[in-house]
Amino acid sequence: MKKNRLAIILTTSLVFITALLVIFSGTNSTFKGKDADFAVSDTSNISKIFIANLDSSQILLERGADGWTLNKSYRAQQRNVEMLLTTINKIRVQGPVSKAGQDNVIRRMSAIGVKVEIYQIVPRISLFGRLNWFPHEKRTKVYFVGDITKDNMGTYMLMEGAEKAFITYIPGFRGFVSSRYSPNEDDWRDHSVFRKRLGEIKSIEVEYNQEPEKSYRLDCIEKNNYRITHLIDNQILSSFDTLKVLNFLTSFSDIRFEALLTNNMPAIKRDSIIASPFLHKITLIDKNNVATVVKTFKKKKFADHLDIAEKLVPVDLDRMYALVNNDKDFVLVQYFTFDKVIRPVNYFVRE
Repeated sequence: MKKNRLAIILTTSLVFITALLVIFSGTNSTFKGKDADFAVSDTSNISKIFIANLDSSQILLERGADGWTLNKSYRAQQRNVEMLLTTINKIRVQGPVSKAGQDNVIRRMSAIGVKVEIYQIVPRISLFGRLNWFPHEKRTKVYFVGDITKDNMGTYMLMEGAEKAFITYIPGFRGFVSSRYSPNEDDWRDHSVFRKRLGEIKSIEVEYNQEPEKSYRLDCIEKNNYRITHLIDNQILSSFDTLKVLNFLTSFSDIRFEALLTNNMPAIKRDSIIASPFLHKITLIDKNNVATVVKTFKKKKFADHLDIAEKLVPVDLDRMYALVNNDKDFVLVQYFTFDKVIRPVNYFVRE
């Protein structure tokens, strides 16, 4: 009986001592404390991410039913958001900044760093991590992202309210992650121009400004019933290749621009290009009578180059400029992408 009582006492003591060691080791560790807890283990419940710098640049990413939105005005580029979520999930602490370097790193971070706020949907009451009640949105993490380390392999981060900055990294990734926390809106804008499925399209009008004989309107009257009308004389095309029509219509499911130039080109040059005669005008009207209009313009080369016939050509044969989003955005597009949606009317003629 005494042996059993002694065994119980020893077992209880060992459990108590082990618990104390775990508690105090977690409290004193510079790697496990809340000041170094930058990662989010489950990014599926992240609802908002706010990033800002001292130059008044800021972005707000919000999760919605149709994907992520940007600053309540635009669709966010989903690939970039997924990369940011992966970074937030996999970020790890390599170690604290040396005592000698702490002041300098924090001073630099206060000048050029970006602030990151992460919001999650979490329960107000949770039992054993399995029984959760009353979910609500809560700001769960606030930290600052600063410079990169001298070897370009780490990034300095500082948790809000903490006294120590840390060097962070992603295991298996060679490089730094500060560029993934960009506060610039243009870096997060979705590049989509047309995102309409076949069944959503009511009509498409393609105008060739310099060659009006190629212009037309394609009407989707009903399923597998289409009408093509010449814009120059309103004559209906009597015969056309239905397969080519279908290929043309399905091309509008994913048409993107290459680069956003609205804020990256001098206003004088941009306005001059927009004031010049357009090349093409594409007007898509969907089943809800919502119009999407795109105008394209010539892009000059810095120097003339030879085309296939060995003639000097002063314009870019690979890219052109375009106005999208109701003329609000000036962008760069590729012929390789847009050739599919600027077919001339003779393209549909049955061979």
